[in-house]
This record gives sequence, C-alpha cells and structure tokens, in this order.
Amino acid sequence: MKFVFFGGEPLAVPVLNELKKSGLLPSLVVCNPDRPSGRGQNLTSPPAKEWAKNEGVEVFQPENYKDGLAKEKLNSDQWDLFVVVAYNFILPNWLLAMPRKGSLNVHPSLLPRLRGASPIRTAILENLPEEVGVSIILLDEKMDHGPIIEQMPLEMNTKNWPILGPTLDLALANMGGALLADTIPAWLNDEISPQEQDHEQATYCSKLDLDLRKLEINPEKLPVGIEARKVWHTICAFSGIGDTYFVHREKRIKIKQAEWTDGGSLIIKRVIPEGKKEIDFKDYLNSVI
Repeated sequence: MKFVFFGGEPLAVPVLNELKKSGLLPSLVVCNPDRPSGRGQNLTSPPAKEWAKNEGVEVFQPENYKDGLAKEKLNSDQWDLFVVVAYNFILPNWLLAMPRKGSLNVHPSLLPRLRGASPIRTAILENLPEEVGVSIILLDEKMDHGPIIEQMPLEMNTKNWPILGPTLDLALANMGGALLADTIPAWLNDEISPQEQDHEQATYCSKLDLDLRKLEINPEKLPVGIEARKVWHTICAFSGIGDTYFVHREKRIKIKQAEWTDGGSLIIKRVIPEGKKEIDFKDYLNSVI
C-alpha cells in the first residue's frame, strides 16, 4: 500500500503515531513550509516534518497548488490513497482524484455538524458535547461535504465537560488516528460503502474570533453560577491558542491556568500580568489590593 499523508497541527502527529502503531507508514508526508517562529523568528519546521524525518519518510512542503510543482511531484508515482488531517490548504479536485481509492479526511466532529475550521474549540465554546467525535469522509470539492466512511462519538463523563482545548485536541486526534488505521484496510478492500451526509442537518464553524478571549470579569470578585460556567467554557476553548485575559486596572492579565471545582466554582490559579512574568493568581491579587 502506498499512501500520502497531508497534515497540519494539532492533529497530524498524534494521527501519524496511531497509524504507525498499526504498521501503516505513509510513503510521503506533505505539510506546511518551514516558517519563522518565536521571538528570534528562527526558521522552524512543522511537527509533521520532524516526525517524518525521524521515521525516514520523505517530506514535501509546497507553498501552493497553483504553480505546477505539486502536480508534478505528486503525479510522479501511483498512489493507493491520500489521507488529509487538519491540512491548511483546500486541495484542488485534480489532486483529490489522483489516488486509486480517492482521498480520505479525518474531521474532528460528528459530520454534518460543525463543518469548518474550528470544530473542537467551537464545541467547547458553544457547549456542544453531543457533537464531539470524529468522522472519516471521502473528500469531494466542497468543504467537509463528502460521504461518510466511518464515524465515532467521543464517550465522556459529562461531569468533566468542558475539557481543556489541548486535552480534547489530543483525545480526538488519537481516536481519529486509531479509527483511520482500522478503516484504511477495509476501505482499500472495498469492504465499506460510503454514506451520503444529511446536508440539511449541516452546521458550520469558522475560525474562532480572537476578540472573544477577552473576559468581562472582576478578579477581585469572580463570577458565580451560570456566568462562571460561561467563563470556564471560554477559558477551555482558547487554552493553548492565545489564552483568555481580562483587563484590571488598565492592564491586560492573561489567564494561564484555571480549574472548575466539583462544587461548581471557577478558580484562577496562574496569570501573566501585562509586561511581567507568570505568577500565582493569589500573588497577583495581593500585589494590587
């Protein structure tokens, strides 16, 4: 079997690890080009590239799919399958149709619900635990539109909902990778019949509005009840992708660690005051009150 893996973060590497456990190594990994990163703006490789190098898998990092380079590269071999996971390009039709058995996509929601760019974090932010899971679809020309090959909800204890964003990212990536590893052989052997999505039930999510990270709270008197719960959903949704913050005494205070107690209370534990280093929230309050 020869397949190409197209992947981006945060799902690519966990899915690749699950495929490897089942003895399924791609012949080629396609990922984003190296980009400047951090304060020093050093050129940094995407994690999928580092994974491929460690496994001795060839890497391809196209800037786009318009100049003919990608078509020349990918058309140079006969492929059984393409696998697409959190890749940031909308792939052209000529590419999706190239492999013998088409192109499969791992999408972290129960399609047709939450089509789009941010299904995991939108599910947290909008309190949609019933829509958390993974779908494997056969890609077509429309976004998250193709027929469903396999689907699995994430079984969870609702008492633990919501889950911090990075934790849910990893859980769904691992589950999606394991499901994909089970699905690929059956798909290649024509043992699965694709099922068209119920398009009338489709919902959509775009990239999260980063302005929503701002919390309208008074740190000297934290919210309780429903308002506290809404704040906790927002903290979980933006964890690891910019983090939430509040403004106190004209300074921006970023929340780095918080928790929801069994008693239904929001506790802020660690913060970064504007222009300063990370400290305990209690120490911050003691310094300003």
